[in-house]
Amino acid sequence: MDGYGLPMASLDILLRLVRSPDSRMPMTKLAREAALSSGGFTKVADRLAKADLIRRVPSETDRRVTYAELTDHGLDVANRARETAAQVLREHVLTPLGQDDSRALAQAMRTLREANTPED
Repeated sequence: MDGYGLPMASLDILLRLVRSPDSRMPMTKLAREAALSSGGFTKVADRLAKADLIRRVPSETDRRVTYAELTDHGLDVANRARETAAQVLREHVLTPLGQDDSRALAQAMRTLREANTPED
């Protein structure tokens, strides 16, 4: 997705956060879901924080947990990126497949997500 001036790994993080409750997620879980190493994720998070897209928020109940949370600016960018991603998906995937095949694809993706989502 062009137009946001961010690498795909950064956009992926923003999109994961915007879909999370309160637009935040524990940093370790976010790194795991994004398939980034601890060091790789730290670099991405540092760049996002410097760009005022996320902030690090310590857990009020567990000193070991730090959350990545979207800032207002990050929420705006993430929402625009989510709409762009949906538009690209509709144009390049769903429209060519047609209604029936799109439904079948959606069901297959749900099945794969359920089969591969680790229990927390």
